[in-house]
Amino acid sequence: MREERSLHDITGNNNKLKVAVLIATYNWPEALELVLLSLLQQTRMPDEILIADDGSKSETSELIDRYRTRFTIPLKHAWQEDNGFRKCLILNKAVKLSDADYIIEIDGDIIVNPKFVADHERMARKGSFMQGSRTMLTEVKTREILQTKQINFHSLSQGLYSRFNAIRIPLLSMFFKPDPRSSWNVKGCNLAFWREDYITVNGYYNDFEGWGWEDYEFGARLINAGILKRRLKMAAISYHIFHKIHDRGNFLPNELIYRKTVEEKLTYCPSGYHEV
Repeated sequence: MREERSLHDITGNNNKLKVAVLIATYNWPEALELVLLSLLQQTRMPDEILIADDGSKSETSELIDRYRTRFTIPLKHAWQEDNGFRKCLILNKAVKLSDADYIIEIDGDIIVNPKFVADHERMARKGSFMQGSRTMLTEVKTREILQTKQINFHSLSQGLYSRFNAIRIPLLSMFFKPDPRSSWNVKGCNLAFWREDYITVNGYYNDFEGWGWEDYEFGARLINAGILKRRLKMAAISYHIFHKIHDRGNFLPNELIYRKTVEEKLTYCPSGYHEV
């Protein structure tokens, strides 16, 4: 197992860490705009933004081009043809564009708190990856913010589910310690990892098609490789914009891939980062 040390222990200075925010998106530029607006508010701006676009139409690329002029950091856009749900493949293509040390992954419907990047950077530790949490927005609140673009939330804001996850008290984060060897409930909507660890396990598994289990399987390979899971609660707050449930037609075949990784303690996938 890798020794878990803070970045400060390694470099003596957390400011040397190069951080990327990785955003997965598909044909919802209205939501992606809210995500980008929340990133513009960061107290610690990431060093680059990676947009993993699974075949969106031209409206998304036009939005990204408009926002490039508003950011002082690179917005790197990886796009592939729309041929069904191929999120893993486009995530790998987007990470290929990066030279960051540390990657914070969110979805294109995740609005983040102004301290989001700073909280993740502060909690980064070698030998581990970080699972954050999210607060859910109601359908009514979602319709409102898509119209008004007002995205300044707090734990008492109206229109929130799972309100506890909107409470930010970073000093209490240390008290949340899940099983570090469990890949259960790993979610890419608020997930942070070292790029070198991502490459070591060959990133996401490209053979996943359709929604479901790709995050769990990626987390399982990290854990099998000795990169343990940590939990970030009451910090790095994120808000999930309401949407209808994805098609789960490939749910069972994807689960079988995950179960094989767990049972055989696999640390590497045959088609991933290196194959794109």
